[in-house]
Amino acid sequence: MANKIYHLATCSTNARIIEETAARKKKSITFQEIKTEPITPGQIDEMKKLAGSYEALFSRVALKFRSLGLNEMQLTEKDYRKYILQEYTFLKRPVMIINNKIFIGNTKKNVEAAKAEIAKIK
Repeated sequence: MANKIYHLATCSTNARIIEETAARKKKSITFQEIKTEPITPGQIDEMKKLAGSYEALFSRVALKFRSLGLNEMQLTEKDYRKYILQEYTFLKRPVMIINNKIFIGNTKKNVEAAKAEIAKIK
């Protein structure tokens, strides 16, 4: 599995994390801007294998989460997958797959772990 970062170019937090982890300096990392190049079913399934669930990849802070009334529903794994594929904002970002490990979201602990893993890349 290739080293890859799924991100949103218009998100300043994603940009800061990519900068902070020095990911752009690594030639072996591929970047996918999820708004202009949507996630494929194969990619989301690959992420799920590493993450353990689609729910782990799902962002509840996306504006559409409340506007679509999803906060009132009992969502299943099938629902999480469907909504992430339907609407890029439902992917918790950034998703970094580095050395077959997955780092999801922007928590400080997660970013530090990703930074350490990226530093191992030659």
